[in-house]
Amino acid sequence: MKRVFSALCTVAVLAFFMAGCSTARLVDSDVTAFSRWSAAPPAPGTPYRFERLPSQQALAAQQDQDRVEALARTALAKVGLDLNPTIARYSVQVLVSTLVLDRGFYGGPGYGGFGYPMTGVFMGGGSRGTSLGLGMSFPLRFPDPYFKRELSLLMRELSTGQIVFETRAAHDGVWSDTLAVLPAMLDAALTGFPQPPPGTRRVNVEIPR
Repeated sequence: MKRVFSALCTVAVLAFFMAGCSTARLVDSDVTAFSRWSAAPPAPGTPYRFERLPSQQALAAQQDQDRVEALARTALAKVGLDLNPTIARYSVQVLVSTLVLDRGFYGGPGYGGFGYPMTGVFMGGGSRGTSLGLGMSFPLRFPDPYFKRELSLLMRELSTGQIVFETRAAHDGVWSDTLAVLPAMLDAALTGFPQPPPGTRRVNVEIPR
């Protein structure tokens, strides 16, 4: 029994270290996409330009939007689109939002705030009377925040002004490095372009750890 127990412990320790030393991590996104092409879908090399909302054109937001669009350009190139504003046939609008949630002391989102210590009142009785006690326990540490991210990409046909492609991706997790997660979300959002399957689907993309 000692040998069996020792072997099991060794396997558990090895599994723990192998998981910790993994060189990749998984970004799972829930993707919903729609397409309504007025003619044939865009062929490889089709030119486009980026379009920004007034809020994205504000001075304080321009640098962040530059980064987002640089990542989107890479993802769009993978599906055959070429950034060329002077002869663009389509405009592309990319919106990203990140909500930071406090997971509370129970390890999951939805509790919010900084939490409160747990309290309890204990009563006991016996032949010598009744005793009343108050017990309090405090959490050992504050939990890591939880990040809920949403990304949407809209493609508009410039000749008609109609939106011909729309895709949305949602992902949540504990990683704070948004610029590392966004490329995977963009790749997931464009899966199946230009004619994605209907309905919401889970798309998994691995990125370096």
